[in-house]
Amino acid sequence: MTVALTRPAPAALPGPLDDTLYDLVEARFRRLVRDNPTVATFLGIHAQDHRLADGSRDAVLGELAADRAHLAAIEAIDPAGLSPQAAFERDLELHNVRQSIFTTDAIRTWERRSTALDGLGDALFLVFARDFAPLPERLEALTARLAAVPAFLAEHRTRAAVPQVRLWQRIELATAAGLPAFIDEIDSAAAGVLGSAPRRSLRRAGARAREAIRDHAAWVESTITDGTDDWAVGPDLLDELVRLRALDGLDADAILAIGREQLAEQKAARVAAAREIDPNADEPAVVDLIKRDHPVTFDEALDAYRDAMRRARAHLVERDLVSIPDDERLEVIPTPGYLRTVIPFAAYFEPPKFDRDPSGIYIVTPSVDGDPNAMREHNRSSISNTSIHEAYPGHHLQLSVSTRHPSLTRLLADAPEFTEGWGMYSEQLMREEGFDDDARFRLAMHTDAIWRACRIILDIRLHRGEIGVDEAVDFLVEQTGFERANARAEVRRYTYTPTYQLSYLLGKVLLLGLRDEQRRRLGDRFRLRDFHDTMLRNGSIPISFHRRLLAAA
Repeated sequence: MTVALTRPAPAALPGPLDDTLYDLVEARFRRLVRDNPTVATFLGIHAQDHRLADGSRDAVLGELAADRAHLAAIEAIDPAGLSPQAAFERDLELHNVRQSIFTTDAIRTWERRSTALDGLGDALFLVFARDFAPLPERLEALTARLAAVPAFLAEHRTRAAVPQVRLWQRIELATAAGLPAFIDEIDSAAAGVLGSAPRRSLRRAGARAREAIRDHAAWVESTITDGTDDWAVGPDLLDELVRLRALDGLDADAILAIGREQLAEQKAARVAAAREIDPNADEPAVVDLIKRDHPVTFDEALDAYRDAMRRARAHLVERDLVSIPDDERLEVIPTPGYLRTVIPFAAYFEPPKFDRDPSGIYIVTPSVDGDPNAMREHNRSSISNTSIHEAYPGHHLQLSVSTRHPSLTRLLADAPEFTEGWGMYSEQLMREEGFDDDARFRLAMHTDAIWRACRIILDIRLHRGEIGVDEAVDFLVEQTGFERANARAEVRRYTYTPTYQLSYLLGKVLLLGLRDEQRRRLGDRFRLRDFHDTMLRNGSIPISFHRRLLAAA
């Protein structure tokens, strides 16, 4: 590893076991980035950009065994020998690793779904899209990764020791159809940049990778006949996963109730916003009116996204709502083709912690499956709301700040109810603070909140086995007015990410509750900017852990 790792500063009164804890955390981190080169690239550690991971079943089981050993070592540390700061980090490390072990050992999506091509696409995209080094250097690394594709895909096929889920395998086939075009894009970028010999090497590696992808697609196709349609985790595993998420003691039933309450509230608010826009039209007609107000071309839409995020950033500064680092950077680009079947709208890749000049990447999907109505989803009201969520003060700002925390435990924390909840909290905050304060934009905000309420309901009901995909798509279209292709892409993702999708609106509800608690606790000393800065500085950790830190301050 070629970067200096960070750890929390020594406590004012250090515990005798503080360094023991941090040494163990660092050892696990080094193992993870050594064995997962794409994770290393994602974090800005570039010594392994030329490699792909061992994709085999044995590698997954080996990582599981190593995490179990690490968990036992952390559990063996007596909290009495730790400073309060280190004891908090120990609790968070236990949370992280227990959740990771359960997901690998009990949920076992890795065994029932081929994710090789998604993993390959990410491994290529992160090197290609980020400007951490001159393009010729990055193309050299991409040549090596492309050359490793045949072995990587063959290794992944060893994971399939049980029947594969047909729905998920069809997603892999869609990725197989889109990924070669991305390899072509890499090859085109090399024109005039690489010399003749390196260019030939890149083309040979690309040709072999395309052939390996075709072979892999044929294998995926062959698994569908004897595959299974049983993908739901079931109520027992879902309950345990919710418990391990540390969601303020809420169980699946309580979360489902929140989803239903929010759906009713947000639908009523959307009706009220629609009446403001046109009191004589019904709600679907008003939604259609808003959807028709969109840029003519996708390039114009990208410019509109960039403009919305710049305006939102300026509004934050003007209202003094949160601190913004001087050196943060953000790019807006189209979603790569291989991701468009599972990211129907937009997504965000955070700035790599260890890059010298990190930049976030905000991707926007032109269309799903060539849908001719796709531009309707890029209407101007939705563009404003999505740019708040993904950029300012949403994911980009939150992650630009949180990755600066020195804790490796916090860097690896898996807490979507905070990261996604912050994105949704940001949407409401900006409307509260007068940004794009018009009924059209509020209608878009309530539409997106309805969508996230549907996610809570569908996440739980799908994985309890109470409804199937078609019923979920119908429900989403009926409640949100989404174009059907987008709704289907959404539901596909829900099926293999249990408890992730419920995190968005639930996280917002929990954050608003935490804000109210702080207002009551601090009274006249409460400052909105201070609350936001504290939350962002503390990292992307579960909201229940944020509550502990705020209570101790």
